[in-house]
Amino acid sequence: MLRLFPHCIGWINSETVVLCHMPTGDGMMGGKGPDTWAAYGCAACHDIVDGRRQDHQLSEHDIQSQIYRAIFLTQERMKEKGLITVKGES
Repeated sequence: MLRLFPHCIGWINSETVVLCHMPTGDGMMGGKGPDTWAAYGCAACHDIVDGRRQDHQLSEHDIQSQIYRAIFLTQERMKEKGLITVKGES
């Protein structure tokens, strides 16, 4: 899950957790990346990643590193739930 502390509220209220589609870097305004480039995240974290929230002191590097971590954790959780499969993996 995407956790952009101290703004993350997902651990307090899991009802705000959604699948956050991450920026693809293709410059599309309002464009949405594929479900494979997404992570579970709370509404506050989603707003920061999407640029709707600017009142934070997080560096671009901090946000990017948390995005990569969150995508990995989300894909692992999806594999556990059988939502995605990887050929050749047992």
